[in-house]
Amino acid sequence: MFGKNSTVDAELNADVEQALADAGADKLLPIVQLGEPVLRQPTEPYRGQLKRKTLDKLIDAMHVTMLEAPGVGLAAPQIGLGLALAVVEDHVRDSEEDPREIAELPFHVIINPCYEAIGEASASFYEGCLSFEGYQAVRKRWLDIVATWEDESGVEHKERLHGWPARIFQHETDHLDGEIYIDQAQIRSLSSDDNLSEYWSYNPVPLDAAQELGFQL
Repeated sequence: MFGKNSTVDAELNADVEQALADAGADKLLPIVQLGEPVLRQPTEPYRGQLKRKTLDKLIDAMHVTMLEAPGVGLAAPQIGLGLALAVVEDHVRDSEEDPREIAELPFHVIINPCYEAIGEASASFYEGCLSFEGYQAVRKRWLDIVATWEDESGVEHKERLHGWPARIFQHETDHLDGEIYIDQAQIRSLSSDDNLSEYWSYNPVPLDAAQELGFQL
């Protein structure tokens, strides 16, 4: 559980309830874009500030918003909320031989997450963000991590993640520290979604992009 010091914040609950009401029946929350200060501020650890009913409704709306975007993760700062929580979900797609090592990542609520690298192996692939619409860039990430988080009931989890699920967890956890993937990306790799689809999507390993655009993997 979140502990005896859990304190419901009446003002925060009111703000979240209003945001959920504004989202309406579709439950679609506005996703803020780069330049919004909340994206650059470390979040407050979640210690039970929301009523459980409000938390559950928030999680549901974040899940719906993430899937509709579409995306595979959504952190609270991306909807303007400075709390350390995010939702993630991804599924195997076309090819089991995809070098990005995409694997099943069932829906999870990750609260107060953190991670540690296992070993020194890393991988560089194009990555995007719902708060930086229309662009992607190559970002190096740890290939294997130990991920730790609490769920919506305050139960702690620890799991080893590999490949694409590890990348998703790192991306969303970094959001909660005020970091955006582009901060440590290969800037010369930055591409519009349209150009990525036209020039570089045929090979997920960005070797040709590196040669043509002038960056190193």
